[in-house]
Amino acid sequence: MAFKKAERTQLYLRCALFGPSGSGKTMTALRMAKGIADKMGVPFSVIDTEARSASKYADRFTFDVDDLAEKNIDRYIASMNECIKAGYKVLVIDSLSHAWRELTDEVDRLSQDSKNKFSPWAKVSPKQKRFIDAILNFPGHIIATMRSKTEWVIGEGKNGKAVPEKKGLAPEQGKGIEYEFDLLVEMNQWHEATITKDRTGQFQDEVILKPDETFGIALYDWPTQGTIPPPIPTSAIPEYNKEEGYKTLQEISEIITRIAPDSLPFFTEHEKEDARKIIRETRLDDEGVETLQNLKACLEEELAKKKSRYAA
Repeated sequence: MAFKKAERTQLYLRCALFGPSGSGKTMTALRMAKGIADKMGVPFSVIDTEARSASKYADRFTFDVDDLAEKNIDRYIASMNECIKAGYKVLVIDSLSHAWRELTDEVDRLSQDSKNKFSPWAKVSPKQKRFIDAILNFPGHIIATMRSKTEWVIGEGKNGKAVPEKKGLAPEQGKGIEYEFDLLVEMNQWHEATITKDRTGQFQDEVILKPDETFGIALYDWPTQGTIPPPIPTSAIPEYNKEEGYKTLQEISEIITRIAPDSLPFFTEHEKEDARKIIRETRLDDEGVETLQNLKACLEEELAKKKSRYAA
């Protein structure tokens, strides 16, 4: 592999809005999408998992919608593939949170059937990875919403009197989801948008009241700058094989046999057996290798926690 001069290429916007109920996520996403779509001269589409909430604004915006009855990752991905076939270049996903709920519900079910604490997440993590890959590989601009848990706090109103405020916490989606987006927008109950992450370099930490179509247009200008990227060659698409599987098995073995500073093992015999049970039940096909790699990631995270406790 050789280094070369970095070159800015055109790309597709990935924007996520999160906030509590009533903060204006759906309306804001639709307005931003309309701005981008009008700029491009194309229609836009919506994947709606929020009980047809987007369609309530059909008198103000023109768009095509897929109201998902089954709110699972396979259905999300199937709908995104339909968007690709239909040629849509601007897509609103309202919201991503149901996909995460499917995974957490499945983990709860698996946890009840097994005392193995590594098994549930090792089995469902590939679904989340497929979902994120589908979002990143979609050949168009995506504006997604995410619910956030709500907390009521007492704040100061405009007249100086104490008033209850609805405060949004972390978005209801997978850990690290913020890394997948170019722009993160946190909405509050007054429909103010705080830009908490901005790769465009235009709006970082700004607070915008009721972002609209002009905000979408401003964001569209950023990804369209640069040269057209070359198509990804087929050889660049990762393929798993048995050799990769054996390598991952060796790495798992090294993790679970790691010794702590007091000469005791980091992992108990019960934890080791939990990992080995997953290995025994896993075939070294593509899906199996992905399961092993997710098991390895879970073990690495657990090892890091154990090391930090020793260091404390």
